[in-house]
Amino acid sequence: MIDSSFKPSVKPPVKAHFSRLRFGAALGVAVLTLGLGATQLKAATEQPLLADETSFDCLTAMTAVRGLFVDNLLGNLDATLAVANSAEGGQYPTGTVLQLVPTEVMVKQAPGTSPVTNDWEFFELAVSEAGSSIVSRGFTDVINRFGGNCFGCHVKAEPKWDFVCETGHGCEPLAFTREMIENAQNGDPRCKAPEEV
Repeated sequence: MIDSSFKPSVKPPVKAHFSRLRFGAALGVAVLTLGLGATQLKAATEQPLLADETSFDCLTAMTAVRGLFVDNLLGNLDATLAVANSAEGGQYPTGTVLQLVPTEVMVKQAPGTSPVTNDWEFFELAVSEAGSSIVSRGFTDVINRFGGNCFGCHVKAEPKWDFVCETGHGCEPLAFTREMIENAQNGDPRCKAPEEV
């Protein structure tokens, strides 16, 4: 039987116990932060981009870099252009959009979204004067209208080029001439002629 008249002479250090827990948790977060580094900590909090049909508009309204068109869905175009214009390559920032032709798009997702594609998501679009519609999207299984697997081509780029295929990047050459590519770019039906604006 328990003697209810018994009173301990010292109260349990409840407050001190919770203080130690808070300090320990804060210390743990500090150690975790120092161990991860700023980039990885930021990556842990980033969410995948919710790109949809409205994310893709007139190809030639984007910024041209050596015949490729670039943009950034998060407004970080300067960082995207810094990598696109670098002779040494680099890792594109989250939100980067890359297009060679109106119907194919690469979007750089948040770090860790798809390690196998270095976080690139591929899109096959149908385009018309009314805008864009997504035919398919994904990371390793998107097939373009010519039967090619987007990932299968881009994975051949040397790592320093971050999955971007250009001449000398390690990818197989395209079966299209420069003139054919430019015709496709200039024929984007989403782009309004100057007199229509």
